[in-house]
Parts: sequence; structure tokens; C-alpha cells
Amino acid sequence: MQKNRIVLGVSGASGADIAVHIATLLSAMRDVEVHLIVSQAAERTLAHEVGQDGLRTLEKAAACRHPIHDIGASIASGSFQTAGMIVAPCSMRTTSAIAAGLADTLLTRAADVHLKERRRLVLVVRESPLHLGHLRAMASVTEYGAIVAPAVPAFYLRPTTATEIVDQIARRTIDLLALDVPPLAETWPGLRPGAPR
Repeated sequence: MQKNRIVLGVSGASGADIAVHIATLLSAMRDVEVHLIVSQAAERTLAHEVGQDGLRTLEKAAACRHPIHDIGASIASGSFQTAGMIVAPCSMRTTSAIAAGLADTLLTRAADVHLKERRRLVLVVRESPLHLGHLRAMASVTEYGAIVAPAVPAFYLRPTTATEIVDQIARRTIDLLALDVPPLAETWPGLRPGAPR
């Protein structure tokens, strides 16, 4: 039986641990195969935010790491079947490149392939505040079919650690791929009758 291939792109925005959590969760799924792309800027961010083990953890979780400039890689073609792609974290440079159809790296080429093949593409954007160019790029990729999922904490779950916040974002992101598995993220329980609003 062929596994669900998921492409995980990691760009240089802050929030590198989100990618590590996503890769770890995906690799624990029996029928999932992770194809990893890491930009040079992401390598620096991983080392700064996660430490030297960050990149090694990502690579260990992946079935294959594709070099960022290997435009001839299997995932650069629409004939390579996947169940979707996540870019996490997704910098505004990467978002803008995807919005412009600028397939100058394997990461942006793979994202472009997912759009043209009408497959799930989830962009975990990381920037604040946002100027009009950022907003227009996010609107454009949404119009093309991508899902823009900013790395926003689920405060209603009352997280007490950064790890809890990152884990919930990672789980929610994977859920957006709509894989044939039970939801990973803890869900909103609803307000109890009589609870303060």
C-alpha cells in the first residue's frame, strides 16, 4: 500500500520548532511519508531557536530530505502524487514568491505544483505586524487555493508553556490536510451553560 506523501517545507521565519513538531507527529503516523525541504535561512533559524538537534530531528523524521536548489527532484513534478504540503514556518518572502508563481527554489516550486494540481497547501505564516504587501500576498495565495494558517495560539485551551502552544499549532496544521485519520488537535469544547462570556 502506498503511503500518504506529505511535503514539508521549512522557510527562515521565526517559529522553527513548529516544523519540528509537525515532522515528529507526521513521522509517527503509520501511513505517512515525509518529504522535507529546508531553506538555508531555515537552517540558521533552527540552530538559533531549537539548537543543533533541530535540523537532525527534522531529517530523522523525514523519509527524504531534498536539497533546496534541486529543481529536478521528484516533488518538483505534478506526476509525483502527494496528499498535500505544509510550509511551516512560512516567511513572507516565501508567501510572496508562491503568490507570484516564482518557482526559483524547490520549496516554492513544490508549493506551485500543489496549487496547479489542486492539492492541499497549508502555509503557516509568521510575521507581525503586516503591511499591505503581506496581506495582498496572503489574499493571492488564498485565491489560488492555498490555506493560510497563521501560527496563532489557541488561548481558550489555556496553555501554560511554549511547547503546548507549538504542539497545538502543529496538530491543527496537520488536521488542515484532511488526512483520513482522527483529528490530532484538541478541539474547542464549547462554553458551559452559565459560564462567563
